Amino acid sequence: MTAPAEILSLPRPTWVTDDVAMLYDMAHRFMADEIAPHYDAYEKNEIVDRSAWEKAGAAGLLCASMPEEYGGAGGSFAHESAIIDAVAHVGVDGFGIVLHNAIVAPYILHYGSEEQKKKWLPRLASGELIGAIAMTEPGAGSDLQGIKTRAEKDGNQYRLNGSKTFITNGQNANLVIVVAKTDPAQGAKGTSLIVVETDEVEGFERGRNLDKIGLKANDTSELFFNDVRVPTANLLGSEEGQGFVQLMQQLPQERLLIGGQAVAMAERALAVTIDYVKERQAFGRPILDFQNTQFKLAELKTETTIGRVFYNDCVTRHLDGGLDPSTASMAKYWLSDLQGKVVDECLQLHGGYGYMNEYPIARMYRDARVQRIYGGTNEIMKLLIARTL
Repeated sequence: MTAPAEILSLPRPTWVTDDVAMLYDMAHRFMADEIAPHYDAYEKNEIVDRSAWEKAGAAGLLCASMPEEYGGAGGSFAHESAIIDAVAHVGVDGFGIVLHNAIVAPYILHYGSEEQKKKWLPRLASGELIGAIAMTEPGAGSDLQGIKTRAEKDGNQYRLNGSKTFITNGQNANLVIVVAKTDPAQGAKGTSLIVVETDEVEGFERGRNLDKIGLKANDTSELFFNDVRVPTANLLGSEEGQGFVQLMQQLPQERLLIGGQAVAMAERALAVTIDYVKERQAFGRPILDFQNTQFKLAELKTETTIGRVFYNDCVTRHLDGGLDPSTASMAKYWLSDLQGKVVDECLQLHGGYGYMNEYPIARMYRDARVQRIYGGTNEIMKLLIARTL
């Protein structure tokens, strides 16, 4: 099969150092050898086995950007981006390590106390703990100020009450960062982030593993907190009310990684489609020989190349500390829109076979759709960009 990297043949960006390239190769082999052979079963069961997480931890693929002193590999977002590419290029998009690595762990690194970092990060790096972040509620999605989950202080504990939905890794997760109101009267300023180790509390319940259109292998769940008591020491940050600011500070990276997932899937869609149209014949000649096919693939290659160049530039900016929220929003919305377009056009070039689940393009078609919704809808992204005009 044609490799996605061979499709674009771009010069290696500066952020892809030798060790980042080596990590991509290793992650690609791991996903192909350890995850892909079981992926149909994971899709059928709608969850990735915990053993896969533990293998990923043993291979050094969990918390690659966390410092070595906390059990990580001492890398940066460049290393996380290599893992994002490997996951998408192999086609195991429902394996939720990207959120675990590049969203959950950074909250603890950036806002946790030394004691919290030593307690949780090594166990996240090994796969003993699987991470989730519980933001969305039945009545509050992109509007994080509208959350109702309450954390009331009771001595040296918080009592958590509320419900969350659409939580990635929700069935597997045993470390959940909960977005809660510690002072509802203060609005956004009354929001805090509180870590719950689910194995150590009473009153925590998992709802159903939600029946989604795509990303079937990822367990996406409802979570319920019924008088769940956790130590006040589980608050992230030096004081209550810092949660909304913490969320806003970390959302650019979340939106950038969604952009990374998008362009990497577009590259894979292009690769499998080029292979298909070279082999499939119509009217006695390969589909690639038709001018319409050539023109369509030329357009898709051009746009995917533009997407990769933009993403690479955003990663460079982010590593330098200069990725502003508006540009991150551009990356999230434009690249996920591009992903949808490329996958749809590639499915069309497969003809009727593209609609068959046995072909990888069909799974990509299902999996791609949510990218325009989570991490803030693309409509919200446009509003955020418009505010900077």
